[in-house]
Amino acid sequence: MVESFKNVMVQSGALWVLWLLIGISVLSVGVMIDRALVFVRLRDDVPALVQELNRLLGAGDLESAAKRLARSPSAGALVARAGLAQWDKGARSVKGALAAASGLQKARLEKRLSILGTVGNNAPFVGLLGTVIGVVGAFSELGRGAGSLPASATQLAPERVMSTISEALVATAVGLIVAIPAVAVFNYFQGLLATALDDADTLGHVLLTHLSAPDDEDAPDPVAARRPSAKAQQPQAAAANGVA
Repeated sequence: MVESFKNVMVQSGALWVLWLLIGISVLSVGVMIDRALVFVRLRDDVPALVQELNRLLGAGDLESAAKRLARSPSAGALVARAGLAQWDKGARSVKGALAAASGLQKARLEKRLSILGTVGNNAPFVGLLGTVIGVVGAFSELGRGAGSLPASATQLAPERVMSTISEALVATAVGLIVAIPAVAVFNYFQGLLATALDDADTLGHVLLTHLSAPDDEDAPDPVAARRPSAKAQQPQAAAANGVA
């Protein structure tokens, strides 16, 4: 079985591994460009948007606040618009709309990022596979040639082996060249994604801060509202003492 696997590896060679890495690199670059365009379109001055939204909601101008959010391309503005649409239904509806919209935006921004993570994690191993195939082929050729060459010729065999191995190491180098940019860009996009979600969370808190309609959970307890307070009981106690 070992001999069969060795023959398959030697006959196939490592060239297909290099072509596979080239294809992976093209796919990786395509994903980088696609995600870069998406994140560039989301750029906006979110701190300024937060201040303006605070001012408009503080003045009770919901229509202007909705128009201002509609002009912003940021993911946080899209999430805030979903929450603002539920303004009249109370805090619970607003929180639910914010959470749902935030989940949708996260899924949209994370789209295809897993490809970069997969390339970054596995491209070095693909390159290492090409190197192993090349080394196996080099030693196989050395084993076949050593028995048929004279002693003077076999002394040159190590030089041929080293040359073949150095060529095989190219596959590992190519794998690293493909993986390193993929990992770096993947981490960069993850940072942009975290920033976009933080902006959405900030704008959501702005909405909840200015929301005047109380939630069912925030409403006062009707039993506690009917129960007389300590201050209300003091005059009654004083009156009772006076009668006594």
